Amino acid sequence: MSRRPERGDDVRRHDGAAVRRQVLGDEHVDSAIVGTTPFTADFQDLITRYAWGEIWNRPGLDRRSRSMITLTALVAGGHWDELAMHVRAAVRNGLSVDEIKEVLLQTAIYCSVPSANRAFKVAQQALADEGLV
Repeated sequence: MSRRPERGDDVRRHDGAAVRRQVLGDEHVDSAIVGTTPFTADFQDLITRYAWGEIWNRPGLDRRSRSMITLTALVAGGHWDELAMHVRAAVRNGLSVDEIKEVLLQTAIYCSVPSANRAFKVAQQALADEGLV
């Protein structure tokens, strides 16, 4: 098993901020930054360094694949606000509307029909907001 060389927090923070902007868009990231308080600052730093700077920067999967996995995980967990955000991110990462539909169909079998039903509603609204459906 090959390990990536250890990267420091400053590198992860820098790389994570860049990937976060590429995947979620400047508007979302700027809003999150403006909304950061002393209470939430450590959490924002954590997700920037580790979710975006470490996991989304790993070489083993491309961003399209990571988006598909993320959509599925969010449906499974019932995280509907995050799902809407990541549907938009999936489009930025190159998934087509039909591919997003296929991911959501897959969740009907493995996550539950009621979860997929809600996911389709959330995704359709997010895609409509982007003028894609």
